[in-house]
Amino acid sequence: MGPRPGGGRVTWERLRAVVSRDAGDLWPPQAAGAGCCTVCRGAAQPGYARCYQCGAHRDGAPGMLADAVVPISYAVKGEGHAARLRLYKTDTPGAAAAGGSLQALMLVFLHDHAPCIWRYAAMPPPTRLAAVPSGQGRPGAQPLLGLLSPSLALRPVTLAVRPGEHLGRELNPRRFRAESPLPGASVLLVDDTWVSGASAQSATVALRAAGACHVAVVVLGRHVDPADPHSQRLCSAFLATSYDPGACAVHTVAALDTYHVA
Repeated sequence: MGPRPGGGRVTWERLRAVVSRDAGDLWPPQAAGAGCCTVCRGAAQPGYARCYQCGAHRDGAPGMLADAVVPISYAVKGEGHAARLRLYKTDTPGAAAAGGSLQALMLVFLHDHAPCIWRYAAMPPPTRLAAVPSGQGRPGAQPLLGLLSPSLALRPVTLAVRPGEHLGRELNPRRFRAESPLPGASVLLVDDTWVSGASAQSATVALRAAGACHVAVVVLGRHVDPADPHSQRLCSAFLATSYDPGACAVHTVAALDTYHVA
């Protein structure tokens, strides 16, 4: 199946076992509304459908944003899932194991939920795969693309940081460029961590500027800081639940179809 977390022959049973092992550090995204952003499932102020950042993205790049944003889990600051999301792209001990955990989580999630995501986004199944470049401007390919592309029957798209462009937490339509034209393409854009969403939505703008018609963003971890007063109500809600691999941010029943994995 491509990359082999833990070594040996990879099966869906083995991938699911990895996800089950890590489930104690995973937290289900909450339903949109009542203080939960309809776009990223982060905390929204009472009376607002979107959080401040997602509202600013809509105003800054109307008609160019993702058709859907689907976080797999919250990444709670200081906990295991957030730690793996930082560790996997380093050269430190444990990075490979962290990458294997994240690879399993994404592949199992797509296997179970992708058809629902495409329906939710009103898009055909994607034929291209892209990953959001590092917000720190690290050189080389985004490691998440390397973890996933050998196992997904999707042609990779390279996104590059434009020299001299700002890498902050505000949407920048010129931050990235796609290194090949994408006329009419349907793209799965994967990201490891959503903090403000500026990098993912800036990458979406780059894909659309290259000709993509549809973009769905699937995020391994929606960052949440329990110490942030704006997030405390949201944290109280999801920390009282447990992660269910059969549920996702856009539906609560596992899809009957399966995502095509090479």
